[in-house]
Amino acid sequence: MKLLVVGGGGREHAIIKKLKENPEVTEIFALPGNGGIKEDAICVNIGAKDIDGIVNFAKENKIDYVVVAPDDPLVLGLVDALEKIGIPCFGPEKKAAIIEGSKVFAKELMKKYGIPTARYETFSDMDAALSYLETAPIPTVIKADGLALGKGVIIAGTRDEAKDAVISMMKDKKFGDSGSRVVIEEFLEGPEVSVLSFTDGKTVVPMISSMDHKRALDGDMGLNTGGMGTIAPNPYYNEKTAKQCMEEIFIPTIKAMAKENRPFKGCLYFGLMLTKDGPKVIEYNCRFGDPEAQVVLPLLKTDLFSIMRAVTDERLDSINIQFSDNYAACVIMASNGYPASYQKGYEIQIPEETKQYVYVAGAKETDGKLLTDGGRVLGVTATGNTLKEAINLAYDRVCLIKFKDAFYRRDIGARALAANKTED
Repeated sequence: MKLLVVGGGGREHAIIKKLKENPEVTEIFALPGNGGIKEDAICVNIGAKDIDGIVNFAKENKIDYVVVAPDDPLVLGLVDALEKIGIPCFGPEKKAAIIEGSKVFAKELMKKYGIPTARYETFSDMDAALSYLETAPIPTVIKADGLALGKGVIIAGTRDEAKDAVISMMKDKKFGDSGSRVVIEEFLEGPEVSVLSFTDGKTVVPMISSMDHKRALDGDMGLNTGGMGTIAPNPYYNEKTAKQCMEEIFIPTIKAMAKENRPFKGCLYFGLMLTKDGPKVIEYNCRFGDPEAQVVLPLLKTDLFSIMRAVTDERLDSINIQFSDNYAACVIMASNGYPASYQKGYEIQIPEETKQYVYVAGAKETDGKLLTDGGRVLGVTATGNTLKEAINLAYDRVCLIKFKDAFYRRDIGARALAANKTED
């Protein structure tokens, strides 16, 4: 079968490597892909938001199945456009992708159906938002309504920071039209957990939990990033919590979307906060997380393509999805200066025996050489019988990879190790 994966980052590389395990898959195209993905798929320079270009390519090349990985094309309706010409897809339709495309929609959905989340107010008028902040509890969280490359959330520790965040979003248009409306919500405290799930709109199957590391610097300091590393499973997410989330969050969300005539089919990401009052939703994503996919997929024992087709055909309840009992770690190697300014174009040297454990995020190929071409460059992964073993092995592999201005956190998984009583 000929597959097409839309996207060009580390998440897409992880998906492609997993799809290649299925013997029925004869060819994989990546649009646009990147210099590292090129080793595992045929990369075509068509942007992930070029809906017409992707549809035409899929039609002309007789693609059998498409995996739409990033948020933008899902929210723009790529799945709808492909299904209209008879090409099956993994990913939600536009009307369901709104669960990530609009934070206001997501909050109102949770409120309507009693799904636990932070208290909030929404504003489309800047002066009203600023007035509300005069008496709002501090710290508080300011969120741009629409997509903002994962950067449209600001945790404000002071009233002035909160007001500056609102002004930057609503007046200065820091995130474009995404900041035309904002959500101001209660600041929640507790361990954060990411849970990806497969769902066909009726059945929901949570994957292994994971822990992301958003801050750029060790000790969870510095600017927020798209993610500097992940581990799985998350030690804070035990069987009791998983059962509670299934009953109070996962199933109610799937049922709520169906009742709203927005059945969700694909990968639904639950960003959770385990508060003293129980688990609460801090965000939904309409696709695999990045870099969460890079630790969850290596632990998946069941064939990914078989699961995806079952989701598309609404027969997920017929698949026995299994994960390994092992642990996984992913360390992001970034360009020094990320997430602010950084240089590109430096040669990347990855030992041949290490390549199978590396997901390429921001790199291009020029004259046969792999060069840095983004903030987050590589996701270096490992699995192990213990979390400590997985983390140590991931860092051993990081040390074998060379490029100028390489930067990475040295404490990925440290909090998890401290929380995991079974570790050394």
